[in-house]
Amino acid sequence: MMTSPHLVQSSGLDEETARSELYGLLALCYYTQPAPEFIASLRVAATEAPAAGAFLEESWRTLVGVARDMTDEAIQSEYQALFGGMGKPEVYLYGSHFLSGFLNEKPLAKLRTDLTRLGLDRASEMSETEDHVAYLCEVMRFLIAGEDAAVSNLTQQQQFFSTHLQPWVTRMCDDLQAHPSARFYSALGGLTRSFMGIEAQGFDMLEPE
Repeated sequence: MMTSPHLVQSSGLDEETARSELYGLLALCYYTQPAPEFIASLRVAATEAPAAGAFLEESWRTLVGVARDMTDEAIQSEYQALFGGMGKPEVYLYGSHFLSGFLNEKPLAKLRTDLTRLGLDRASEMSETEDHVAYLCEVMRFLIAGEDAAVSNLTQQQQFFSTHLQPWVTRMCDDLQAHPSARFYSALGGLTRSFMGIEAQGFDMLEPE
């Protein structure tokens, strides 16, 4: 996973690199509480896009602004309060929960079948199941930036996104943005919603083969 918030707004990044970097940033933020070094780099990130009115500029500015207003400890505590601890989390980050109402259900089995087809599996050190939003974002990053064009291509991206992220991820964003204790992660939910909307529109524009 990426370790610093390379900006999607940077004029030095082409579109595919920017998409890959943002998926990596989301994966990092959702997988574990952010390290102080990451939060520090987020606070000094630029908030203006090269072109005025860029699609993600407002939601990115909001996230950076919240990071600047909150302490490291407050952001880390918010992660634990929302997603950590024993028992039921305040907000679920798993696709199976939103698609079936339960964890470890048929959507996870379908996902594992598709991951096997792509030649991917869960790293042994990863504690979460593969339908965790962070893992799915990492898969999307691989499908964008991987070197094997037979696997990492727009067709595979579209299929994976439409099957394993698009049907539920905005509902997760709804929960984050509605939660009374969420501030940093409410802003992250806003950025996630905006980005996923752009991704959906882009894939909808692809001509069917």
